[in-house]
Amino acid sequence: MQKTVLTLGLCVLALAACGKKEVPPAALPTPGAATPSAEPAAAGAQNDLGKGVYAKTCAMCHSAGVAGAPKPGDKADWGPRIAQGMDVVYKHAIEGFTGGKGMMPPRGGGTALTDEQVKAAVDFMVNQSK
Repeated sequence: MQKTVLTLGLCVLALAACGKKEVPPAALPTPGAATPSAEPAAAGAQNDLGKGVYAKTCAMCHSAGVAGAPKPGDKADWGPRIAQGMDVVYKHAIEGFTGGKGMMPPRGGGTALTDEQVKAAVDFMVNQSK
């Protein structure tokens, strides 16, 4: 129990240390480029937006599996999540979620991220994990 609380505390501290970063306007998707929630933001590893968001925000926890965060490429850990459907995976990433393996803070702690940026990062990780 102490290990879980300590790990969660370290994750929260790491996220808090990041502070709010402004995203340059060039990195934001255009309003006409929005994709429906059931569709991936981009296919395959060519998802540059998702890769960038992952590197700046998500990798802090997901690259090391902090607090139960599934690592990209870990098919066994991602499989049950993917099986719930992408709408559920997106919702958990955007709104946050607490489950048996740990917790996902809303938007991975990146409060300035748009829904489209979060979805692109999710797509990036999911595509590596299929």
